[in-house]
Amino acid sequence: MKKIFLPSLFFFSILNAELLTVQESIDATLQNYPDVKSLQMKMKQSKLSHRSATADYLPQINLSGQYNVTQTYVFPVNGAFHTQDDTGWNAGVNVKQKVWDFSKTTSEIAASKKDEDISQLSLMDFKALLAFKVKSFYKLMVVQREAVNVRKKDLEAKKAYYAQAQALVKQGLKTTADASRFLSAVYNAEDNLAIAQASFNKARNSLSLYMDKKIDENVTLETNVLQENFNADANVEDEVLASSYTLKIENKNIEKNLLLHKSAKAEHYGSIDAIASYNHFDTLNVYDATTAGVVLNIPLYSGGRVSAEAQKVEISAQISKEQKRSRELALREELSNLLLDIKRYNKTISAKKAQFDSAQEAKQVLDGRYKEGLATYIEVLDATSQVLNAKLSLLEAYYLRALSIDRIQYLKGKI
Repeated sequence: MKKIFLPSLFFFSILNAELLTVQESIDATLQNYPDVKSLQMKMKQSKLSHRSATADYLPQINLSGQYNVTQTYVFPVNGAFHTQDDTGWNAGVNVKQKVWDFSKTTSEIAASKKDEDISQLSLMDFKALLAFKVKSFYKLMVVQREAVNVRKKDLEAKKAYYAQAQALVKQGLKTTADASRFLSAVYNAEDNLAIAQASFNKARNSLSLYMDKKIDENVTLETNVLQENFNADANVEDEVLASSYTLKIENKNIEKNLLLHKSAKAEHYGSIDAIASYNHFDTLNVYDATTAGVVLNIPLYSGGRVSAEAQKVEISAQISKEQKRSRELALREELSNLLLDIKRYNKTISAKKAQFDSAQEAKQVLDGRYKEGLATYIEVLDATSQVLNAKLSLLEAYYLRALSIDRIQYLKGKI
C-alpha cells in the first residue's frame, strides 16, 4: 500500500504545482519592483516641471495688502514740512504678462519637455533591463533544476554501482577497492547534488525577491525557454541603434542642451512685459491708483554671468554629442561580441550533443564489460563522468546562448 501511495502522492503534487511563466515573472517584477515605482514618480515630477515652466507664459496675478499700525506721513504746509503719525493700509491687484523675451521662455519650456521625454525613456530602459535580469534568473532556475535532476540520476547510478560492487565482492569477483571507490563516488555525488540544489534555491530566491512573491520549490517552469533560436540578419545593428533607449536618451539630451543654449543667448536681449495694477490706499487720504503699460528690461552688465551660462550650456551640448558617439561605439562592440558568442554557442551545443550521445554509448559498453570483468571501476567511473559532464556542459551552453539572445533583445529595447 505504501509503494502505491507515495508515487501517487508525488504524481498529484506535480499536477498541482503552480506553473510560473517567464511573462508572469516579468509582469510581477515590473509591478512590484521599488525602482520602477520611483522612476514613475520621477516621470510625474518631470511633467510637473514642464507645467511649471509653461506657467511663465501665462498672466501672473498677485494680490497684495499692507496694514501699518503707525506710519509717519510728511506733507508741506506754507513752505515747511510737517509730519504726522497715523495708521494706514492699502490693498491691490498686480498683473504681469510676458509679451516677448526673444524665445528665452519658449526654449526653456521646450527643454523641460525634453526632460519629461528623458524620464519616460529612462523608465522604459530600466523596465527592459529588469526584464533581462528576470529572464536570466528564470532560465538559471530551469538550468539548475535540470542540473539537480542530472545530479540525482548520477547519485542513483553510483549507488547502484556501489551495491553491485558489494555483491561482486561477496562473490569474490571484485576487490574491496572497487566498493570503496564507488562509495567515495557516492559521497562526491551527494555533495555535487547539494551544490546544484543550493544554486537552484539561490536563483529561486533572487527571482522571488524581484517579483515580491514567494516561489514554491516545486514550481513548474517553462523548460523550452532555453531552446530559443536567433537568426541575425544584416539589419540587426541598425535595429539596435534605432531602438536603443540609451541612444534615444542621448538624443534628447542633445536637443535639450541646444534649447538651453538658445535660451541662455536670448537672455542678453532682455524682455518686454505688459503690466497693470490697481491699488486702494487708506492713509491720511483715501484714493485709488491704477497703472497700465509696457516694461522693457535689457541687461546691460551682469558681470559676465549671462555669457558664462551660455558658454557652459554650449559645452554641455558638445559633451552630449560626444557621449552619444561613445555609446554608439559601445553598443556596436557589445552587439558584435554577442553575435559572435551566439555563433560559438551554436557550435558548442552541436558538439556537446554529439559528445553526450557518444559518452552514453561508451558508458553502456563499459557497464557490460565491467559486469564481465573486462573493465575496471576506474573506466566505469570515467565513462559516467563523461556523460555527466557532457550533459551539464550542454545545459550551460544553452543557458549562455539564451543570455546572449536576451541581451540583444534588451539592446533593442524589448521588454
